[in-house]
Order: sequence, then structure tokens, then C-alpha cells
Amino acid sequence: MAFQLKATIRVAQGWLKRVEHTSSVLGSTTAVFAIYQPDVSLVKKLPVVYWLSGLTCTDENFSQKAGAFQAACDNQVVLIMPDTSPRGDGVPDESPKEFDFGVGAGFYLNATTEKYRTHYNMYDYVVKELPSLVETHFNVAPLRSVSGHSMGGHGALTIALKNPDRYTSVSAFAPICNPTNVPWGTKALSLYLGDNKEAWKQYDACELIKQYKGRDLSILCDQGTADNFLTGAVNQLQPLAFIAAAQEAKVPVTFRMQAGYDHSYYFMSTFIGEHIAHHARLLHAAMAA
Repeated sequence: MAFQLKATIRVAQGWLKRVEHTSSVLGSTTAVFAIYQPDVSLVKKLPVVYWLSGLTCTDENFSQKAGAFQAACDNQVVLIMPDTSPRGDGVPDESPKEFDFGVGAGFYLNATTEKYRTHYNMYDYVVKELPSLVETHFNVAPLRSVSGHSMGGHGALTIALKNPDRYTSVSAFAPICNPTNVPWGTKALSLYLGDNKEAWKQYDACELIKQYKGRDLSILCDQGTADNFLTGAVNQLQPLAFIAAAQEAKVPVTFRMQAGYDHSYYFMSTFIGEHIAHHARLLHAAMAA
């Protein structure tokens, strides 16, 4: 699969590269992702942590705001940051444009409705196409963990719970835990998947963890108590529903409520080092096994 480098940036003790390629699963559109490689990856293959961003984001938000690169160097992991949706000419969207659906809001699923199914297949992109490209063309080990924020936290949890054979661990910041029961989720799921609410459940972390029988994914979640999407007029995140579902299913989850933090990158930048260290410990143990 051919690709082009859009940018190469020195940061911490490594290199951030923005990569452009044609994605077959996203309707043959041009996709962009970022990869951060610590210098040590030149001489040995490192495991990978995939980061999935939230609504309205591109591959650049995390790179510019999270302050994660020193932690990646210290813990010897590669970071991969995909976009949040397909983009470009011919990619359908709703009119008027709204922030919580369509371009910038792919919800990490495979669409099935006629309007969206050709392009909006971010699930297949993140789980299959992107790892194949990365592991073919970059010096990385075929060991992966996944993390994300908000919509990306939803994506990280659902992707890992559906693919425990492909991911060593999973973490999330302020994830949309129960999208089948909140406005952000019901809007996106109905437009991407249609009216069959049983089909929606395959992209709902609460529903997936109720049925989960796989190995321990060392699930780690952080949620700020001052998050306006938690404490506002509508609770879009539903962390208590996820905690209750995990307890009922006897699936171990570490879910930390962080006092005073909001939904922003101020919150994520505070704890991203802990999340990267969490994944690195498990990934390096898996490599040594």
C-alpha cells in the first residue's frame, strides 16, 4: 500500500510523522494518520498504542495538545493517531453540518445505511487496514493496545471488547459508554446503521461488556467529575451504566473519577502518562512472554 509523508517533526527523543494514503475501506478516499516513533525504534521493534480522538478532531489534536511524546519515549512505545472519519470530495454528510455526526464524527463503526456505507467504515480502518499498513511499512512489533477520548473512548472500548485477540489492553478518557441510550449515540447509530436497535448494540460498550467472555483487557478509564457532558442537562457519557454492567458481568475494570477535571485536553494531558505506562507495562510483558 503506497503512502506519502506529509510532515516530519522532531519532538522529545523521537519523530512525529504525518502520513497520507488511499484507504480502500473508506471509499478510496485520502486518509491521514500520524505516527510517533521514539529513536530507539530505529534499532528494535516497539509495540504500538493506538489513540482514537473525539468529535470534531483530526489526527493533529492529540499530537498538539496531549503532551504524550515524552511518555512514549520513556515507556518505549510507538503511538498511532488516525483521523476520526473519512474526508474529501464525495464523502457524504448531513446538511446543515453538525459537529456530532458525519465528517469528524465517524464513531468507529462500519455504516450499513445506503448513504454512508461506502465511506464510513472507521471500524475496519482502525482494526484492519491501518494496522496492516503500519506493521508492513514501519519498524513496529505486531502488538497493540488502544486508547481514546469521548467518541474515541467509545471506539477504544468497543473495538477492544470485540477483538481481545488483537489488543493487549484498552483505556479511555471520558468515554461515551452507552451510546444506545444517549442523544449523541442514538443520532449517529440511527443514521449510520438504520432503525434496527439490535444492530446498535454491537457498538455499545455497556452491551458488549455484558456478554464479554474474553481474557482480561486491563480496562482503565478516567472521568472528570466537572465534565460538562457528564454533569450538564444531558449525561452523554453514562460511566455508571458501564461500571454497573462490568460488575454484573464480573469483568474487571478500573474506573477512576477524577475530582475537578473537565472534558478537555487539560484533563487528558494530566493523566496520559499514566495511561501510556499502563499499556507499555502490559505490552512489554506480552513481548517477553
